[in-house]
Amino acid sequence: MAYITCRDLKLGYDGRVVTEGINFEVEEGDYLCIIGENGAGKSTLMKALMNLNKPMSGSIVFSDDIKRNEIGYLPQNKEFQRDFPASVGEIVISGCLSKCGWRPFYNRSEKKIAEENMKRMDIWELRKKCYRELSGGQQQRVLLARALCAAGKLLLLDEPVTGLDYKVTCEFYGLLSELNRAGVSIVMVSHDLEEAMGHSNKILQIGREQVFFGDKNAYLMSESWKSFHQHHKDHCHQNENKQKRITGYEPDRKFEEADKNETYDAQYRGGDRS
Repeated sequence: MAYITCRDLKLGYDGRVVTEGINFEVEEGDYLCIIGENGAGKSTLMKALMNLNKPMSGSIVFSDDIKRNEIGYLPQNKEFQRDFPASVGEIVISGCLSKCGWRPFYNRSEKKIAEENMKRMDIWELRKKCYRELSGGQQQRVLLARALCAAGKLLLLDEPVTGLDYKVTCEFYGLLSELNRAGVSIVMVSHDLEEAMGHSNKILQIGREQVFFGDKNAYLMSESWKSFHQHHKDHCHQNENKQKRITGYEPDRKFEEADKNETYDAQYRGGDRS
Protein backbone atom coordinates (compact mmCIF):
# COMPACT_ATOMS: atom_id res chain seq x y z
CA MET A 1 0.00 0.00 0.00
CA ALA A 2 1.47 3.34 -1.06
CA TYR A 3 1.10 6.07 1.56
CA ILE A 4 2.62 8.68 -0.75
CA THR A 5 2.89 8.69 -4.54
CA CYS A 6 4.96 11.38 -6.26
CA ARG A 7 4.85 11.77 -10.03
CA ASP A 8 6.89 14.04 -12.31
CA LEU A 9 7.70 16.53 -9.56
CA LYS A 10 9.49 19.74 -10.45
CA LEU A 11 10.62 21.63 -7.36
CA GLY A 12 12.16 25.02 -6.78
CA TYR A 13 11.58 28.51 -5.46
CA ASP A 14 11.49 32.09 -6.77
CA GLY A 15 10.99 30.68 -10.25
CA ARG A 16 14.27 28.73 -10.12
CA VAL A 17 14.14 24.98 -10.67
CA VAL A 18 16.13 23.00 -8.09
CA THR A 19 15.27 19.45 -9.13
CA GLU A 20 12.81 17.78 -11.48
CA GLY A 21 11.67 14.44 -12.84
CA ILE A 22 11.07 13.09 -9.32
CA ASN A 23 9.04 9.87 -9.21
CA PHE A 24 8.78 7.62 -6.16
CA GLU A 25 6.42 5.96 -3.71
CA VAL A 26 6.49 5.52 0.05
CA GLU A 27 4.75 2.31 1.01
CA GLU A 28 3.57 1.04 4.36
CA GLY A 29 6.57 -0.20 6.32
CA ASP A 30 9.19 1.55 4.16
CA TYR A 31 12.36 3.13 5.49
CA LEU A 32 13.36 5.51 2.70
CA CYS A 33 16.56 7.56 2.83
CA ILE A 34 16.86 10.58 0.54
CA ILE A 35 20.44 11.39 -0.38
CA GLY A 36 22.21 13.80 -2.73
CA GLU A 37 24.71 16.60 -2.89
CA ASN A 38 24.23 19.87 -1.04
CA GLY A 39 21.70 22.03 -2.86
CA ALA A 40 20.13 19.05 -4.63
CA GLY A 41 16.66 19.89 -3.29
CA LYS A 42 16.31 17.31 -0.53
CA SER A 43 14.86 19.74 2.03
CA THR A 44 12.73 21.35 -0.69
CA LEU A 45 11.26 17.92 -1.38
CA MET A 46 10.52 17.31 2.31
CA LYS A 47 8.73 20.66 2.57
CA ALA A 48 6.66 19.77 -0.48
CA LEU A 49 5.65 16.46 1.15
CA MET A 50 4.48 18.45 4.19
CA ASN A 51 2.61 20.92 1.96
CA LEU A 52 4.87 23.74 3.18
CA ASN A 53 5.64 24.69 -0.39
CA LYS A 54 4.00 23.83 -3.68
CA PRO A 55 5.62 21.85 -6.49
CA MET A 56 6.19 23.83 -9.68
CA SER A 57 4.57 20.91 -11.47
CA GLY A 58 3.72 17.27 -10.91
CA SER A 59 1.68 15.66 -8.16
CA ILE A 60 1.96 14.42 -4.58
CA VAL A 61 -0.89 12.09 -3.62
CA PHE A 62 -1.48 10.76 -0.10
CA SER A 63 -3.44 7.56 0.40
CA ASP A 64 -6.82 7.74 2.13
CA ASP A 65 -5.30 5.31 4.65
CA ILE A 66 -3.09 7.99 6.19
CA LYS A 67 -4.27 11.22 7.78
CA ARG A 68 -2.26 14.37 8.37
CA ASN A 69 -2.46 13.84 12.13
CA GLU A 70 -0.65 10.51 11.67
CA ILE A 71 2.45 12.20 10.22
CA GLY A 72 5.36 13.43 12.34
CA TYR A 73 7.75 15.98 10.85
CA LEU A 74 11.14 17.20 11.98
CA PRO A 75 12.57 20.07 9.92
CA GLN A 76 16.20 21.07 10.00
CA ASN A 77 17.10 22.53 13.38
CA LYS A 78 17.96 25.92 11.88
CA GLU A 79 14.34 26.31 10.74
CA PHE A 80 12.97 26.24 14.29
CA GLN A 81 13.23 29.35 16.45
CA ARG A 82 15.98 28.67 18.95
CA ASP A 83 14.73 31.42 21.25
CA PHE A 84 11.18 30.02 21.42
CA PRO A 85 9.90 30.97 24.92
CA ALA A 86 7.99 27.76 25.77
CA SER A 87 9.06 25.01 28.13
CA VAL A 88 10.46 21.70 26.93
CA GLY A 89 7.33 19.87 28.07
CA GLU A 90 5.03 22.31 26.25
CA ILE A 91 6.93 21.95 22.99
CA VAL A 92 7.06 18.16 23.12
CA ILE A 93 3.38 17.63 23.92
CA SER A 94 2.41 20.09 21.16
CA GLY A 95 3.26 17.22 18.81
CA CYS A 96 -0.02 15.67 19.99
CA LEU A 97 -2.00 18.77 19.07
CA SER A 98 -3.42 17.37 15.85
CA LYS A 99 -4.80 14.40 17.81
CA CYS A 100 -6.89 16.66 20.05
CA GLY A 101 -9.46 17.64 17.44
CA TRP A 102 -11.80 20.17 19.04
CA ARG A 103 -10.63 19.40 22.56
CA PRO A 104 -8.94 22.43 24.20
CA PHE A 105 -6.76 20.18 26.39
CA TYR A 106 -4.48 17.12 26.24
CA ASN A 107 -5.87 13.91 27.66
CA ARG A 108 -4.07 11.38 29.85
CA SER A 109 -3.00 9.23 26.90
CA GLU A 110 -1.39 12.17 25.10
CA LYS A 111 0.43 13.28 28.25
CA LYS A 112 1.73 9.74 28.63
CA ILE A 113 2.99 9.71 25.03
CA ALA A 114 4.83 12.98 25.63
CA GLU A 115 6.39 11.65 28.84
CA GLU A 116 7.55 8.45 27.16
CA ASN A 117 9.16 10.33 24.29
CA MET A 118 10.91 12.79 26.59
CA LYS A 119 12.34 9.85 28.50
CA ARG A 120 13.35 8.16 25.24
CA MET A 121 15.29 11.26 24.23
CA ASP A 122 16.75 11.73 27.74
CA ILE A 123 15.14 15.15 28.31
CA TRP A 124 12.58 14.26 30.99
CA GLU A 125 14.59 16.09 33.65
CA LEU A 126 14.54 19.18 31.42
CA ARG A 127 10.76 19.25 30.91
CA LYS A 128 10.22 22.45 32.94
CA LYS A 129 13.17 24.32 31.50
CA CYS A 130 12.75 27.00 28.84
CA TYR A 131 13.63 25.74 25.37
CA ARG A 132 15.81 28.76 24.57
CA GLU A 133 18.05 28.00 27.60
CA LEU A 134 19.10 24.63 26.18
CA SER A 135 22.17 23.73 24.17
CA GLY A 136 21.81 23.02 20.45
CA GLY A 137 21.97 19.27 21.00
CA GLN A 138 19.35 19.41 23.74
CA GLN A 139 17.07 21.52 21.55
CA GLN A 140 17.33 18.96 18.77
CA ARG A 141 16.33 16.18 21.17
CA VAL A 142 13.26 18.23 22.16
CA LEU A 143 12.23 18.56 18.52
CA LEU A 144 12.78 14.85 17.95
CA ALA A 145 10.55 14.01 20.90
CA ARG A 146 7.89 16.37 19.52
CA ALA A 147 8.03 14.69 16.09
CA LEU A 148 7.70 11.26 17.70
CA CYS A 149 4.56 12.43 19.51
CA ALA A 150 3.01 13.38 16.19
CA ALA A 151 4.00 10.22 14.30
CA GLY A 152 1.33 7.58 13.98
CA LYS A 153 2.04 5.93 10.65
CA LEU A 154 4.65 8.12 8.97
CA LEU A 155 7.70 10.06 10.20
CA LEU A 156 9.45 12.62 7.97
CA LEU A 157 12.92 13.68 9.13
CA ASP A 158 15.23 16.28 7.61
CA GLU A 159 18.81 15.76 8.89
CA PRO A 160 17.50 14.62 12.31
CA VAL A 161 20.80 14.07 14.11
CA THR A 162 22.31 17.51 13.55
CA GLY A 163 23.79 18.71 16.84
CA LEU A 164 23.53 15.35 18.60
CA ASP A 165 26.53 13.61 20.10
CA TYR A 166 27.66 10.16 18.97
CA LYS A 167 25.92 8.25 21.76
CA VAL A 168 22.54 9.98 21.31
CA THR A 169 22.85 9.64 17.52
CA CYS A 170 23.30 5.87 17.78
CA GLU A 171 20.39 5.59 20.22
CA PHE A 172 18.18 7.67 17.96
CA TYR A 173 18.86 5.55 14.89
CA GLY A 174 18.11 2.49 17.02
CA LEU A 175 14.81 4.08 18.03
CA LEU A 176 13.94 4.75 14.38
CA SER A 177 14.57 1.11 13.55
CA GLU A 178 12.30 0.03 16.42
CA LEU A 179 9.56 2.36 15.21
CA ASN A 180 9.94 1.05 11.68
CA ARG A 181 9.70 -2.56 12.84
CA ALA A 182 6.57 -1.56 14.78
CA GLY A 183 4.96 -0.34 11.55
CA VAL A 184 5.91 3.34 11.29
CA SER A 185 7.12 4.28 7.81
CA ILE A 186 10.24 6.48 7.80
CA VAL A 187 11.33 9.06 5.22
CA MET A 188 14.65 10.66 6.12
CA VAL A 189 17.02 13.10 4.47
CA SER A 190 20.54 12.15 5.50
CA HIS A 191 24.18 12.94 4.76
CA ASP A 192 25.20 9.94 6.86
CA LEU A 193 25.72 7.26 4.23
CA GLU A 194 26.54 4.58 6.79
CA GLU A 195 23.15 4.98 8.45
CA ALA A 196 21.35 5.33 5.12
CA MET A 197 22.81 2.03 3.93
CA GLY A 198 22.50 0.33 7.31
CA HIS A 199 18.87 0.93 8.21
CA SER A 200 16.88 1.79 5.09
CA ASN A 201 15.25 -0.56 2.63
CA LYS A 202 14.90 2.03 -0.15
CA ILE A 203 17.08 4.85 -1.48
CA LEU A 204 16.11 7.98 -3.37
CA GLN A 205 19.08 9.89 -4.79
CA ILE A 206 18.34 13.25 -6.36
CA GLY A 207 20.39 15.92 -8.07
CA ARG A 208 19.35 18.32 -10.80
CA GLU A 209 17.17 15.37 -11.80
CA GLN A 210 16.31 12.11 -10.10
CA VAL A 211 19.34 9.80 -10.10
CA PHE A 212 17.96 6.63 -8.50
CA PHE A 213 14.93 5.29 -6.70
CA GLY A 214 14.54 1.72 -5.59
CA ASP A 215 15.70 -1.10 -3.36
CA LYS A 216 18.83 -0.42 -1.29
CA ASN A 217 20.56 -3.61 -2.46
CA ALA A 218 19.94 -2.70 -6.11
CA TYR A 219 21.36 0.75 -5.39
CA LEU A 220 24.56 -0.75 -3.96
CA MET A 221 25.06 -2.55 -7.29
CA SER A 222 24.47 0.57 -9.37
CA GLU A 223 26.85 3.01 -11.02
CA SER A 224 24.99 5.79 -9.19
CA TRP A 225 26.21 4.42 -5.85
CA LYS A 226 29.78 3.93 -7.05
CA SER A 227 29.98 7.52 -8.29
CA PHE A 228 28.31 9.08 -5.24
CA HIS A 229 30.32 6.91 -2.84
CA GLN A 230 33.60 8.01 -4.43
CA HIS A 231 32.58 11.66 -4.42
CA HIS A 232 31.65 11.40 -0.74
CA LYS A 233 35.04 9.91 0.15
CA ASP A 234 36.87 12.60 -1.81
CA HIS A 235 34.83 15.34 -0.14
CA CYS A 236 35.54 13.96 3.34
CA HIS A 237 39.26 13.82 2.63
CA GLN A 238 39.26 17.38 1.32
CA ASN A 239 37.54 18.61 4.47
CA GLU A 240 40.04 16.77 6.69
CA ASN A 241 43.01 18.21 4.80
CA LYS A 242 41.52 21.70 4.95
CA GLN A 243 41.05 21.42 8.73
CA LYS A 244 44.65 20.24 9.16
CA ARG A 245 45.97 23.19 7.13
CA ILE A 246 43.92 25.75 9.06
CA THR A 247 44.26 24.41 12.60
CA GLY A 248 47.09 21.91 12.48
CA TYR A 249 44.67 19.55 14.21
CA GLU A 250 43.81 16.10 12.93
CA PRO A 251 40.32 14.99 14.06
CA ASP A 252 40.21 12.05 16.43
CA ARG A 253 37.52 9.72 15.14
CA LYS A 254 36.53 6.18 15.88
CA PHE A 255 36.83 5.14 12.24
CA GLU A 256 38.75 6.85 9.47
CA GLU A 257 36.19 7.97 6.89
CA ALA A 258 37.83 6.17 3.98
CA ASP A 259 38.00 2.85 5.82
CA LYS A 260 34.42 3.25 6.99
CA ASN A 261 33.13 4.01 3.49
CA GLU A 262 34.96 1.05 2.00
CA THR A 263 33.11 -1.32 4.34
CA TYR A 264 29.64 -0.26 3.09
CA ASP A 265 29.37 -2.70 0.21
CA ALA A 266 30.73 -5.67 2.15
CA GLN A 267 28.64 -4.93 5.24
CA TYR A 268 25.29 -4.14 3.66
CA ARG A 269 25.14 -5.57 0.15
CA GLY A 270 22.60 -8.32 -0.03
CA GLY A 271 21.68 -8.00 3.64
CA ASP A 272 18.38 -7.30 5.27
CA ARG A 273 17.67 -4.19 7.31
CA SER A 274 19.11 -4.34 10.79
